[in-house]
Amino acid sequence: MWRIFGGDPVRYAELIRPDSVRVWRSKGIKERLGWYYKVMKNEAPAKFIIAKRIPTDINPSSRELGLDELLRIHSKLKEKFSRVWRDVRESPKPWKEIPSVKPKHSFLDVKVAIACRLASPCRLCERKCGVERDAGEVGACRVRGLKACVDTYFHHVGEEAPLVPSGTIFYTGCNFRCVYCQNWSISQPVTPVGEEGCLDAKELATIQEWLRVSGAKNINHVGGDPTPNLPVIIDSLRYLEVNVPQLWNSNMYLSELSMEVLEDLIDIWLPDVKYGNDGCAVKYSGVPNYVKVIERNVARAAKHGDVIVRHLVLPNHVRCCTEPVIKWLAKAAPNAVLNIMDQYHPDYLVESHPEEWRELARHVSREEMSEAFRIARESGYVGPVEDLWFIPP
Repeated sequence: MWRIFGGDPVRYAELIRPDSVRVWRSKGIKERLGWYYKVMKNEAPAKFIIAKRIPTDINPSSRELGLDELLRIHSKLKEKFSRVWRDVRESPKPWKEIPSVKPKHSFLDVKVAIACRLASPCRLCERKCGVERDAGEVGACRVRGLKACVDTYFHHVGEEAPLVPSGTIFYTGCNFRCVYCQNWSISQPVTPVGEEGCLDAKELATIQEWLRVSGAKNINHVGGDPTPNLPVIIDSLRYLEVNVPQLWNSNMYLSELSMEVLEDLIDIWLPDVKYGNDGCAVKYSGVPNYVKVIERNVARAAKHGDVIVRHLVLPNHVRCCTEPVIKWLAKAAPNAVLNIMDQYHPDYLVESHPEEWRELARHVSREEMSEAFRIARESGYVGPVEDLWFIPP
């Protein structure tokens, strides 16, 4: 445990993950993760801090405001936010570009109000199951209520090199039903997870502050999947007073409105792009219209922050999934960094019922990984730089 190193997770990470230091010697990585790097080093304010400084004269919490009116207000404030964020990115003194005093009502407050409306009836993800979360109804993600259902949180040293140590918060529940899920105990609970023992926005902000102050380079919202907990995550940023990059570690099956709200708050995205076709997505994760939704959201994320895309190579799925994912990503998001992962192992339903999932009931072979790397190189990627690939300028 890192506590034996004087309670310093950064020193611990540097000793057991020296690649977390070496990775920043790569010009290509540093260019593509430049915004995240500045926020991580406290050289620039995180996007949520900028959003707190964009004022509005309207009280977003008023129940007299309908969703359409909130979205109209949001659209106008978004234009101002974009200008300020551009000035912050281009300025030699980024902190000078934002007001020092928080307004009574802000762009962030509008986002909180919209996110809560999207949860009841629920339209947070593309399933749009329509349950009334604020009334305690259980969604397709098996989460109910508007509190944060947190399984655990800690300084994670097993993430990609630029992220270590990562202040990781694992949320329960997920809108996918992956038959090989390696976090199935929190993403696929047998019974729905209620609000008992869950956290409100202030409590979640306290966790984030502790993680950052004690050495985390970022706050890593993961699960399960963080999307079902989006309202309380956004709300927690109103109470978070330390500067820290916000990282969205997700299957990216968000609705368009959720992306509209979230994209101005996330500094670095960590999409888990699984499949290259809808057939595999339905068969193994139970999600329809996968390719269109994921391509839309990943392309959008690439315009609103830094991106590291994860792609887990599945056995017998190099041609149908790995190849189209890599080729699409190279064209649609050339500034994104790619992690081609070989960590697949049979788990959850594949492990318990291997006869039903024979094509997934083994580890990925060396030949399959070599083929994935070949496809990456032919698509313009160079690497690996530690555990990452990127397209040179």
